[in-house]
Amino acid sequence: MVNPLLQRSELPYQWPDFAKLGADEYLQAVQTGVTVQNEEIRVILDNSEPASFANSFLPLERSGQILRRAQSTYFTVLLAHGTESMLAVQAEITGIGTRQEDEIYLNAALHTRLKQVELSALSGEDLRLATETLKRFELAGATLDEASKTRLRELNAQIAQLSSEFSKAALESMNAHAVLFDTVEELAGLDESAIDQAAEAARRAGHEQGFLITLVSPTQQPVMAELQLAASRRKVYESSLSRGLDDDSTLTLASEMARLRAERAQLLGYATHADAALAQATAPDTAAVAQRLTELTQAATANARAEAEALAEIAGVQRIDPWDWQYYSQAVLREKYALDSAALRPYFELERVLHDGVFATATRLYGLSFSERTDLPLYHPDLRVWEVFNSDGSALGLFAGDFFARDTKKGGAWMISLRDAAADLGEQPVVTNTLNISKPVQGQPALLTLDETRTLFHEFGHALHGLFSNGKYASLAGTSVPRDFVEFPSQVNEMWLMHPEVVSNYAVHYHTGEALPQEIIDKIRAAQLWGEGFATTEYLAASVLDWAWHTLKPGTRVEDPLAFERQALLDFGFDPDLIPPRYRTAYFQHIFANGYSAGYYSYIWSEVLDADTVQWFVENGGLTRANGDRFRAELLSRGNTREPLESYELFRGRPAEVEPLLQRRGLVKA
Repeated sequence: MVNPLLQRSELPYQWPDFAKLGADEYLQAVQTGVTVQNEEIRVILDNSEPASFANSFLPLERSGQILRRAQSTYFTVLLAHGTESMLAVQAEITGIGTRQEDEIYLNAALHTRLKQVELSALSGEDLRLATETLKRFELAGATLDEASKTRLRELNAQIAQLSSEFSKAALESMNAHAVLFDTVEELAGLDESAIDQAAEAARRAGHEQGFLITLVSPTQQPVMAELQLAASRRKVYESSLSRGLDDDSTLTLASEMARLRAERAQLLGYATHADAALAQATAPDTAAVAQRLTELTQAATANARAEAEALAEIAGVQRIDPWDWQYYSQAVLREKYALDSAALRPYFELERVLHDGVFATATRLYGLSFSERTDLPLYHPDLRVWEVFNSDGSALGLFAGDFFARDTKKGGAWMISLRDAAADLGEQPVVTNTLNISKPVQGQPALLTLDETRTLFHEFGHALHGLFSNGKYASLAGTSVPRDFVEFPSQVNEMWLMHPEVVSNYAVHYHTGEALPQEIIDKIRAAQLWGEGFATTEYLAASVLDWAWHTLKPGTRVEDPLAFERQALLDFGFDPDLIPPRYRTAYFQHIFANGYSAGYYSYIWSEVLDADTVQWFVENGGLTRANGDRFRAELLSRGNTREPLESYELFRGRPAEVEPLLQRRGLVKA
């Protein structure tokens, strides 16, 4: 059988033939892809004609299609369904990809030829492709001497290997730290559906009896808001917090990665890894990021202390315990705002939220329509696929959703493009959203928390960014923008969650058909600022932790990662015993496995643009096709075909202002 990845798929939109793909096929395709791309680059270098855009930049952009296809498909499946066989080839596939990047971007002859092209003769997307490609060569180390390049290759290979090991170990630790309860009484506070799910999870894990609470990626576990027994909450909290500490494996990996990244940055001419990362970001420098984090931290921790005092008073204690925070925070919502998160879940049924909320909003704003396809091979039965159409009926692309948690799936939620919108390659976009919603028992509906509903809107914002991409070149398409800009479109899409015309359409009780009462919607809006002190603080603590690891000076070796973590948080004014960071070092996959190193700050950096954009929508009439079309044309469709902040200013008519963000997060005194 011919490996399907070795040629362009004949399935609609070049959808991968997952039914014929396994670990061996992915590995073979990656290996073959490297060989083919090297031949394609050899043709560029052997060309005796003077270097031009057409014979140098363009064939380089088009090269490596087998490798690109194999990597995007493999990592899509690995993260969502990382079986033993898929995990077994992860390090090898990652290593091959890292070595190939070095082979290209440290190629002195190729870099020299590209520099010979007369850029003044180029314009538009051709000029953007050329300048971005040259920048990538320089940031990758193309101008280094041979001895430095040799060391750089070694560092890149070591970091890639460690990152793969961290990803695998973190997933294993998260699964291993699932919490087993012996009796149903210990789960008092959970509804019948959640208890059934816990019982089924225990059976799947091989336990003859009991109830298993599986963990999600962040420190705080949603179940702690509902468990009535403090002992049960503490058990879940301590298990979550201790991930990776059993054998210190992920801590050792993280410390070594930080050290190697600092050395690599020095080799490339930067003071720290953070400085190197910002060379490809919209933030101007490390001082600007540190200042923003400091300002926001001071205001957020002040708010969090006030919240802690209120919670302690409700709990009747001198100081609230960290495992009790979420539970008593829910008590405030119930008592002060008459909100009960558990009671809201029947109104947020997955199918209704997806079709009558997320999809319907995209129809109102952008004229899109969706038709589910059941004729395509899948990597897992839970995966679903929709064909997406423009308002004129023309085909836009495919959207795939993989919503339910399983023990082969990495925690969290994310978007990946299987195919990019690239006119030069004749490609239409194929984008995926992956979440970790608890799968209901057979015959029961999937009921979401308000946060999970928000995540569904958020990740679909990323999907729209990929679907709407409208340019020539794949490397400039969709979400291929600076890290501290990429979260902006997804955060904007969250604004429709509680929009009157949206929530009334999808928030309907799955059993009674009753719409979520308007007074409850009003209370949700009124309660939006409650808990922002905690939420902002735990996020900022993780951002500061990321920043501390990646502003280390070259040559620094952290011997005690836990002590380093604690001191970094204390130095910034955090109280980690009360509010630990959203991710601790030992399970911070964003920065040690998923490409966000020195970039976790980007969520709040992008939120400045997001909050300012939400204000624009409000000022201009909200949920209208005219507003959607403008946002699509000036921002979502542009990708990296021009400077992202230029796109923002052309859309908004001015640079972003920070005041809307401060108001949203209750930080107006910042």
